[in-house]
Amino acid sequence: MTRASHTQGMPVTLSKEGLPAWLDPVVHAVETVEPTQLSRFLPPENGAGRQSAVLVLFGEGERGPELLLMERAGSLRSHAGQPSFPGGALDPEDGDPKADGPLRAALREAEEETGLDPSGVQLFGVLPRLYIPVSHFVVTPVLGWWREPSPVGVVDPNETARVFTVPVADLTDAANRATAVHPSGHRGPAFLVESALVWGFTAGIIDRLLHFAGWERPWDREKQVPLDWRS
Repeated sequence: MTRASHTQGMPVTLSKEGLPAWLDPVVHAVETVEPTQLSRFLPPENGAGRQSAVLVLFGEGERGPELLLMERAGSLRSHAGQPSFPGGALDPEDGDPKADGPLRAALREAEEETGLDPSGVQLFGVLPRLYIPVSHFVVTPVLGWWREPSPVGVVDPNETARVFTVPVADLTDAANRATAVHPSGHRGPAFLVESALVWGFTAGIIDRLLHFAGWERPWDREKQVPLDWRS
């Protein structure tokens, strides 16, 4: 049984007030980045694709800024076993996909997948919508500040294998970076962190945020990691 989300009936807006100073470069990146600077896969012009949203949640841990990630259950039909941001398809109750629908969906899915308390999250930005061809998702990345951290963990093992945070310091460490090579020949950024290989859409968003926020450090793009995942 699906439990009622705390986002139902709750006003969901964007606010930049009171954010920590270290998030300023991220806020600037969100305000200035163009869709083609994030990905070559943009939503179909005919409106096709399933509207969805992910929550790119920044917190502050023992080692400084960090991101909340989860590992999808291996039994899922789409992107099984992959580390990802919390998120999923918009539901009718989320509202207008071109207004606050993605904001509600990002918080609702994060709550359903990780147990996150959405009342402790301050949403501060939205990136341009992107497209995942293999699953036909049109994804709106919603950025948030974990103003009041709450306990998180696996809520439904049929959806989530584990929930974890990754320090930004580890994501910018050259030793943890590589180029993922899919069996199809597609190449993209990857991160080897917290006993996980983060690649695909999620790694692409992280890579671009690090770059445009000015946090990226030089890394060996010739270092390759093969993937055995099949779409």
